[in-house]
Amino acid sequence: MSEGTMHQPALRDQPDHQRAKRLHRVLVCAAAVPVMLIAAGCSSDSGSGDAAGKDTTGPGATTSADATAAPTVQAAAYQKLPEPCAVLSKKTLTELVPEGAKSGKEGTSSDTASRGSCSWTSLDNNGVKGSQFRWLNVSLLRFDSSQTQGEGDKLAASYYAKQVQEAQSVTGAKNTKSEPVAGAGAEATAVRYDLKKKEGAFKQQTVVARVENVVVTIDYNGAGLAGEKAPNADTLTKAAEKAVKEAVAAVTSANGTGGGAGSGSGSGGASSTPSKSASKSPAKSASPSASKSAAKSDAKAPAATASSSASSAADKS
Repeated sequence: MSEGTMHQPALRDQPDHQRAKRLHRVLVCAAAVPVMLIAAGCSSDSGSGDAAGKDTTGPGATTSADATAAPTVQAAAYQKLPEPCAVLSKKTLTELVPEGAKSGKEGTSSDTASRGSCSWTSLDNNGVKGSQFRWLNVSLLRFDSSQTQGEGDKLAASYYAKQVQEAQSVTGAKNTKSEPVAGAGAEATAVRYDLKKKEGAFKQQTVVARVENVVVTIDYNGAGLAGEKAPNADTLTKAAEKAVKEAVAAVTSANGTGGGAGSGSGSGGASSTPSKSASKSPAKSASPSASKSAAKSDAKAPAATASSSASSAADKS
């Protein structure tokens, strides 16, 4: 056998060997494809999850924060009160309490920017003919706006309605009458009634007015003592209405608005700091307690018995 013939089988076997290698490479590559696809799928899922997580901290979070934000409360219009003993003119005091125009006694207040009161007592002694007694009390109560309780003017409106209702439902009152009062802030009501006491027949007038976030209460009563004729209720009511208009005008003037007695729509404009004492327990600083303290301080006056009984009549309003 020649040398060329011996090498021929080796040459034929070489293509088969190469084909086997190529087939092996194909199988390896085919096996690797699913692994790559799985890895790519996992990578894609992970990326979309991260994106979704990022979205929850984007606009969605802002919307949630906005939804829980506290609503804006309009600031109260009036931020202070006038001196309670200076809200009425000398002329008016002389008409209402002729013998006590200079004897105003300011009530105790822990927050003069939110509450204040002043009272006057007059006893015109006519000897054996009897005496004419008058008692006057002015009460001022201011409400601030707060996030928890709302706007000051609405709180004042609620308290105003309560004061009017209490004046209309005094135990033992006779001939109770109520009427609106024009030209005294945003709203005002005059309530009058007769109250029989052992010292005499008392004529009670309570006039309540609201201007913006402040409530003004005038308590005014009179009686003829020791045989003296009882005062005219119409005259006393007109005097009390005049007093409440002056007091309302003093409140607006103290806050720099200069709106006069007829101003006060209930809208606030100035900034405010919520007053806890004014909004939490307004009734404690309103005219009933103020009247009582004023009456006690007036007990040292010459007609202690008359002053005490008149104070009791006013307290019940």
